Formats: sequence, C-alpha cells, structure tokens
Amino acid sequence: MTAQNRLLIKGGKIVNADRMFVADIYIEDGIIRQVGENLITPGGAKQIDAKGKLIMPGGIDTHTHFEMPFMGTRSIDDFYHGTKAALAGGTTMIIDHCLPQKGQSLLEAYEDWSARASERACCDYSFHVGITWWSDEVKKEIEVLCKEKGINSFKMFMAYKGVFMLDDDEIYQAMCILKEQGALALMHAENGNLINECCKKMLALGITGPEGHELSRPEEVEVAAVNNAICLANQAGCPLYIVRITSKGTADAVATARQRGRT
Repeated sequence: MTAQNRLLIKGGKIVNADRMFVADIYIEDGIIRQVGENLITPGGAKQIDAKGKLIMPGGIDTHTHFEMPFMGTRSIDDFYHGTKAALAGGTTMIIDHCLPQKGQSLLEAYEDWSARASERACCDYSFHVGITWWSDEVKKEIEVLCKEKGINSFKMFMAYKGVFMLDDDEIYQAMCILKEQGALALMHAENGNLINECCKKMLALGITGPEGHELSRPEEVEVAAVNNAICLANQAGCPLYIVRITSKGTADAVATARQRGRT
C-alpha cells in the first residue's frame, strides 16, 4: 500500500451525534481505521493539522431529483453539477428518486438512472425507486430490486393524477409487498382527486400564476391525505416516511401517529 492511500488528521474536534471530543483520525483507502489520541500509524501518511477546527461526518441528502423528467420539463441539475455542489457544501452522499413513467418497467428505469449516475456523480449515491403504477409485474420487480439491487425504499404518490398517482387499493397492495421485503414506503401525501378539481377552479378564475399552486392545495387536503397514508400503512404493517410536511396540521397528524406507536 502506498502512502498516498493513508491520511492522518490530527488534533481536530470530532463532532458525532452523541458528543464532541478532540482526537486524531487515521484513514486508509478511504476508510476510517482508528480514532483516538497518540495513534500509532504506518509511516509516510499525509498529515492534516486540524487543531481549532471541527471534523464532522459528511451529510446525506435523502431527497434529490437530478435529471428528472416531469410533465414536459426536466430538473436543471444533472448528476455531475448537483453532486459537485453537494460536496462543496459538505454533503457526501445523495439518495435520488428513480421515477418510472407510468407503465415503464421499474427495473428498466433503475438501470437508466444508475447508468447516468455512474457516469457523472461526484459523490456516493443510492436510489429510492418510484412505484408509479401497479401490476403483478411491478410486484415481481420490487422483489428483484430489493434482493438483487439493494433498494430498500420505494416512493408512491397520492397526487399527480394520470402521471404518478396510485389509488388506495394499489397503495395498500404495494405496502404489503414492501412489508414482506423489509422495505420502507415513502409517500407524497396529497389528495390528488381534490387537487385536480381545485386546479380546474383556479383556471376557471383565470389564476394561472404560481399563487395558484398554494390556492389549489389548502392545508386540510394534505392533512387528510397524510392521515389516509398512515391508516393504509398501519393496516399493511408497513413502515412509512412522509416525504413532505408543509403545515402544522400535517405535523400534528404525524406526531399523533408516532405517539400511538405507529411507524
């Protein structure tokens, strides 16, 4: 092993979740091998004097959308520029959303996202895979993604009717499969049917600007959907992660569910 693969960071204040303390860190081949004072390490390691500085673990951004096609648009950041910016801010891993088009194979979408990320990403990455439609084939592909591709979180939508939105029975069936596979359900929780009607009302009133987004999505629409998602997950016995909480009412609904022991 060459000295280029060895790094010794000396005298910094290490910031962990439980405490802060001054120590040295020895890294070999990108892996932390030792943490402590007066470390005995192989010679020739590159040294960094970190006295008076904080040493923190790299951040993990669990919700990104790089190069994502959506309703005739595409997110502006690709995997190169997005992850380069992430590293500049101390984020060393991202979990992007692989979202198949309705009717598209989940495995096909996963391979497409993986290929683009492997070519361009500057930091570590993983994926949440979207369940944007439901069939026996999707059920089989979820099992393959979990067992062979290392995917353990799947995103579903109660909104975006005709694009990503699933019905309650489909969500429940998907959650049952995720429970069997030991995977986590992620939910974009809004009442898609009601939002669709509210959008029609806004357009009829001539409201076409960004203010129409808020007006077509009152707080109670989100609260109702979150409570519905919690109910479905509880019936399926599936762990649930609500990906967006934009109101006090929604936060209260999640807090109440957690106090009752739901996950």
